[in-house]
Amino acid sequence: MTSELRLGFLSAFGAYLLWGGLPLYFRALNHIEPQEMLAHRILWGLPTALLFVTAAKRWKDMRAALTRRRISYLAISATLIALNWLVYIWAVSAERVTEASLGYYINPLVSVLIGMIFFSETLRRAQWVAIAIAAIGVGVLTWELGRLPWVSLVLCFSFASYGAVRKQIQVDSRIGFAVETALLFPVAFIWLAWFQSTGQGGWVGDYGWDWLVLPLAGPITAVPLILFALAAKRLKLATIGMMQYMTPTIQFLIAVLLFREPFGPVDAVAFGLIWTALVVFTTDSILGDRKARRLARAARPAE
Repeated sequence: MTSELRLGFLSAFGAYLLWGGLPLYFRALNHIEPQEMLAHRILWGLPTALLFVTAAKRWKDMRAALTRRRISYLAISATLIALNWLVYIWAVSAERVTEASLGYYINPLVSVLIGMIFFSETLRRAQWVAIAIAAIGVGVLTWELGRLPWVSLVLCFSFASYGAVRKQIQVDSRIGFAVETALLFPVAFIWLAWFQSTGQGGWVGDYGWDWLVLPLAGPITAVPLILFALAAKRLKLATIGMMQYMTPTIQFLIAVLLFREPFGPVDAVAFGLIWTALVVFTTDSILGDRKARRLARAARPAE
């Protein structure tokens, strides 16, 4: 394994491990309202992002990224990621991490579906089969809950849509994150100021170690994004695609084993269907990638 591949693998592992462990952080701050926690995540995310931009000496690229078109797209992506963060924080506080993990399992399939609808990408038969199996899994969970698993659906559709919007603009992940948090910062600042005036919260939390733990919301948001960007440049998409299931798997294990969230036979059936869909989807992606490489090699002129 080359040093570049090793760096890519370790970066991806670090990103997915940090994302997977997020429920532990938010559960430690469970006494803070989800809306207030979201505001803190944005508030501390901006200085963290600017620090990374400064360390990478990318201010020139930052200025170049501030065009009307890019800011418009980043305003949309900022709204989507803020919605995703809010619902995820709420899910942790409401002891619905299992449902949240399901959303991130479904996310790759939703991304493929969005690609077909909005970018005219074609789906292979196996991909349709995977989506159908996943839909049955969601149907089983809906039947058990007596309602749509809206946490799962909002998380997967918001994050998949976020990826689709970011795909439209070529911008470094550090710069994109900095602009997104800068756009969200005024709303977060006003919200926290109002929250403090009502006596329900504060700039550094409510009590205890909040003053030390809350600022970590910036790094734990920015660092995985930076690591993921490093990995994406060095690893094949198939490798990234397989490793991304680390995050919901870790979240699922935390929910069931540590948080003791209920997980009965019907849940097992629903998750089993989702996991089967992912096996079909991932296997098809790997085989499709290998076939594309063989065709590319066959098309090269003989030397």
